[in-house]
Amino acid sequence: MGHDIIPMSNREIDRYHVIRQLLEKRISTRIATAQLSLSPRQVKRLNKRLRTQGQSGLIHQSRGRQSNHRLPEVRRTKIMTLLRIRYPDFGPTLATEKLAERHRLVVSNETVRHLMTESGLWTAKTGSKNYVHRQWRARKDAFGELEQFDGSYHHWLEDRGGTGELCLLASIDDATGKITKAEFAAHEGVVPVFTFWKEYLLTHGKPRAIYLDKFSTYKMNQRVAKENHETLTQFQRAMNELGINPITAHSPEAKGRVERLFQTLQDRLVKELRLAGVNTVADAHCFLDAVFIPEFNKKFAVVPASTANAHRPLATTERTTLDATFSRQETRVVRNDFTFSYQATWYQLTSDQPVTVCKKDVITIEERLDGTLMFRLRGKYLQVKALPERLKRATTRTPWVIPKTKPTTPWRPAPNHPWRHRPFTAATATAKSKLLIPPQG
Repeated sequence: MGHDIIPMSNREIDRYHVIRQLLEKRISTRIATAQLSLSPRQVKRLNKRLRTQGQSGLIHQSRGRQSNHRLPEVRRTKIMTLLRIRYPDFGPTLATEKLAERHRLVVSNETVRHLMTESGLWTAKTGSKNYVHRQWRARKDAFGELEQFDGSYHHWLEDRGGTGELCLLASIDDATGKITKAEFAAHEGVVPVFTFWKEYLLTHGKPRAIYLDKFSTYKMNQRVAKENHETLTQFQRAMNELGINPITAHSPEAKGRVERLFQTLQDRLVKELRLAGVNTVADAHCFLDAVFIPEFNKKFAVVPASTANAHRPLATTERTTLDATFSRQETRVVRNDFTFSYQATWYQLTSDQPVTVCKKDVITIEERLDGTLMFRLRGKYLQVKALPERLKRATTRTPWVIPKTKPTTPWRPAPNHPWRHRPFTAATATAKSKLLIPPQG
């Protein structure tokens, strides 16, 4: 036997020690068979290899040889060329799907992963170092029992057509993992969110609850609002009117289903929009509804524990007042001249009203999604007219006290006044003394 260092696996080293003892006749074939969990025929074969070839005889015969399942070189080169030219920024899973859909090249995900790793197109991701233990929460049982909702800012169209950064509003069902609705908006403000949920309710009905983050559209985070629980956002007020429970999560991981959805969409949707040649927001909406969402749900949705649909249909009154519910609402107090102001414009209440209006009444102003203004008091809509300009109060007032113009000095008689030349006599002195001394008794 040679003394060269031969790389061997742990299993091969274990086999070497057992077969060597068998070769030195320190154990029997039956014992070697039991220790290695091999058949007697295989043990005899290994014994012969060790005797004739040494340690290298126990090494697996396929080591260093190409796999019998290796792709043919022509097919391998074609796949590598497509990956470099068409899908350089794709992940292995999505690239595998596109190779099968668009080029009829059916290979496994791991094969594509190895090819992309060899060519430098893919780098394995490392796990998070700052891992925090979180308790697992089971999915809801029925469709519509809980909808997770959020918005994600991203260059979804990769700035084609000058679109820039857009906000994708999306809701995903907790029980099934289906995307129930998604649409692009300029921001995650009140009007886009109200437009989203108004269309959602008309399509699916009312879900039992909505899982949200603590963005200012959904929850007031000021200290005053936290101390006063009656202070609600426009979204909370609308959900309370519809009987939908808005739940705010304390961390992104709590609503992890919609967070992971956006991670997937930022990878898949961006590339699908590029491959489909979508360059405008209108075309992107059509592509979402007609192509992407149905294929996504077909591929990733799961079967819920219950086949029931927890969505509740809109009542007749709710359907008729839906425009009022999804409106930005503020209140104003009626002044003594039956006027009030809103957004730097003064309004006058007319004499013909469907309800009695008194001074100091509080009017609810509805700014609806189409921009129209409605003025409501005790469930009735008032008749108002905009004033071109309200009369201003006089800026000059009559003072209560007339101010002094110059300081005054005590009056002094002139030097030639007769009083100064009046002779002083005893009778004059007696008269003065009577005036200065009060009478007695």
